[in-house]
Amino acid sequence: MNTALIIETKRHNSFTSPHNKRAPVSKRVGRERCHSYTDSPKSSSKLLAPPKMSFRVVRSSKFRHVYGQALKREQCYDNIRVSKSSWDSTFCAVNPKFLAIIVESAGGGAFIVLPHNKVGRIPADHPLVGGHKGPVLDIAWCPHNDNVIASGSEDCVVKVWQIPDGGISRTLTEPVVDLVYHQRRVGLVLWHPTAQNVLLTAGSDNQIAIWNVGTGEVLLSLDCHPDLIYSACWNWNGSKLLTTCRDKKIRIIDPRKGEVEAEAIAHEGSKASRAIFLKHGLVFTTGFSRMSERQYSLRTPDGLGEPIVTVEIDTSNGVMFPLYDPDTNLIYLCGKGDSVIRYFEVTPEPPFVHYINTFQTPDPQRGIGMMPKRGCDVATCEIAKFYRLNNSGLCQVVSMTVPRKSELFQEDLYPDTLSDEASLTAEEWLAGEDAEPCTMSLKERAVVVQGGYVSGRAQQLTVNKRSNALATGREKEKDKERDKDRSPTPAQRRDDSQAGTPASATPPPAPALSAIEKQLSDLVDEIRKLKSVIVKQENRIRALEAAAKAAVLAPPAEPEPQPETQPQPHHNHGSPAPDAMAPDEV
Repeated sequence: MNTALIIETKRHNSFTSPHNKRAPVSKRVGRERCHSYTDSPKSSSKLLAPPKMSFRVVRSSKFRHVYGQALKREQCYDNIRVSKSSWDSTFCAVNPKFLAIIVESAGGGAFIVLPHNKVGRIPADHPLVGGHKGPVLDIAWCPHNDNVIASGSEDCVVKVWQIPDGGISRTLTEPVVDLVYHQRRVGLVLWHPTAQNVLLTAGSDNQIAIWNVGTGEVLLSLDCHPDLIYSACWNWNGSKLLTTCRDKKIRIIDPRKGEVEAEAIAHEGSKASRAIFLKHGLVFTTGFSRMSERQYSLRTPDGLGEPIVTVEIDTSNGVMFPLYDPDTNLIYLCGKGDSVIRYFEVTPEPPFVHYINTFQTPDPQRGIGMMPKRGCDVATCEIAKFYRLNNSGLCQVVSMTVPRKSELFQEDLYPDTLSDEASLTAEEWLAGEDAEPCTMSLKERAVVVQGGYVSGRAQQLTVNKRSNALATGREKEKDKERDKDRSPTPAQRRDDSQAGTPASATPPPAPALSAIEKQLSDLVDEIRKLKSVIVKQENRIRALEAAAKAAVLAPPAEPEPQPETQPQPHHNHGSPAPDAMAPDEV
């Protein structure tokens, strides 16, 4: 190959130089071979060096060809009055059963809850969930109960609601429990990923409260932020907390100790920033530079002040919300006011955050919600589903799909994902225990109903407020009876099953059994008596009917002849007859 290149070079020189005469091919080749031996090493290395070729290696990834597709308008939700609040929130929350959207309402705050099958144009008088006295700022579905949702409002109150299966038929104004602690508006509600009934709330009073919704009391309160809290995020097992603040710092906090383990400046811009924990412990942030350019960064918990990667995206005013899928390590960036959704893949190889593609729409988005993985349609290789809120009142459904030809279940796309079971109780987590989240296999347990997994059990949230020291003896006895009647938590059921005696299989005491048997025998006797009475009444009714029928069919009876009366003999004696009347009597 090198000899051919040299020949072509000499041939080119012979054409360009008029004084050089071309020699026969055999002589040229031999002469060039001689020159190759007699030239200096430096010149020969230049002649024999292979040409440099520049090429780009395509990164191997199964998510390189992920594409987004918006559903038809008939399959979306229209005529929704999305909230016009200027608060930086997504205004939308989704789970496999319901879609919740914060809407405009007069005389307080409200949000609408729709089952996924109620698509199309929503009536203007559709029932709302409206018990707040001020506009609703944030909503969040409970990850361990698809019928429970929490809402924070400007009226400084957090309310927890129970939504029945199938949605609400009338406006709901009575919550399960009211959580009153903050002195100013509550703009952030966040459920714990592993502990049951543990809810985090943050308000404009720079306070963070961690609640036990089952009892309605504050477990922990954190006062380590000097200014407004923008966002909060739990790590994978719920042992650490990551927050962003108006003072431009991100903080990693141990919530049970109330200590700040690490803090650093995230982005130099003064606008709002967001931060999330990735599955393996890394920290991903979005914010603004000093020149108001939107950017994202990737950091390690040990080096928050030195980001691994910092990339500037564009210049815009909208806050970017990072939506993370831990199963695929994909991050979707959705900006408020943008008409695009950018998605990236996080890998261990540089540059660590790889840009994949952008989904574009003509309408800007006002809010967005992401469906959990157990609500995605595995039959079409759907790995994510978004609900975009437009200013026109349309909630557009966007499906992110990996193109595959096979119709079989793709195990590489769907590893075990988060389930709706809690790993710990609130008391266990508060005592210092940590546990990995419960996972499930979409292949074994998923039921594709209207494009997603639907939980087969409807749980009822029970709130048992603890009695205070001033309660009377009768009230304490009622509380004890209520505690006995309360159903066990999934963690307690798991502990009982590990101990070999499940809570549901625990036999009642012998006196209770005897009382139940006596009640059953009494009921059987009463039923027998009722049956005998019914039989007697039926026989009586049949006899009366037969008599009435016979009376109707029988001929009329002839009247009996009356006997003639004999004339009374006249008494000719001087005394009148007994029945005779005197002449002067009337």
